[in-house]
Amino acid sequence: MLISITFDVEHDCPPYLTTTRGMEDGLPKLLDLMAEKKVRATFFFTAEMARRFPELVKRVIDEGHELGSHNYNHERLDRLTRAEGERAIVKSLNVLREFGEVLSFRAPNLQFPDYYYDILERNGILVDSSKATYKGYRRGVRFFGDVLEVPASTTSSVIRLPWRVQKLIHARLKEPRVYFAHPWEFVPMQREKIRWDCKFNTGDKAVELLGRLIDYYKSRNAKFLTMRDYYEVCQKLKRK
Repeated sequence: MLISITFDVEHDCPPYLTTTRGMEDGLPKLLDLMAEKKVRATFFFTAEMARRFPELVKRVIDEGHELGSHNYNHERLDRLTRAEGERAIVKSLNVLREFGEVLSFRAPNLQFPDYYYDILERNGILVDSSKATYKGYRRGVRFFGDVLEVPASTTSSVIRLPWRVQKLIHARLKEPRVYFAHPWEFVPMQREKIRWDCKFNTGDKAVELLGRLIDYYKSRNAKFLTMRDYYEVCQKLKRK
């Protein structure tokens, strides 16, 4: 059983807010949880958050996690021209690669026109995780040129549902099971003027539920993979 825990590291709940409580309080909680559970995750940073919180990027890398790109400042690629989108991606990589190797990408809002695969390939990205099975993507883990697509399995709010409800969802997912969440979900957002699905069970309850999710899969002897891990596994299979 293959599992991935991934985080889209951005300012709080775009496009509704511009605050950074998730960076200041949420991301440290997540890193503490990952250390406690001994699980490596992939953190897709916007370059703007990396620039403003370099100590958190360094902590991610120092603690053995993978650093990926979530574009420069959460620009939606489907709302940009191809040239504008490429400039944003390149700009993000220039910032993030000052911290270390960046080989994976996830588009903001999981909006990713297919012609961006060529752009990612030209810029040294090996793995994309911008498609989503819950949004109708049905082509599985596969290569588009030299870029491996590893789709997300569920929307982030699933991991904040009551455990008895989300457990039913987990049992029905096909492999690989790729979960994602945002640091801002792990600080209390109930009083913010955002959509209801973005604020229920946020804060410490979300931390508790994510920990329970990890324990659920550990009890089933699941293997936790980063995006880079998937690439290495698939490359070995291609060579056979």
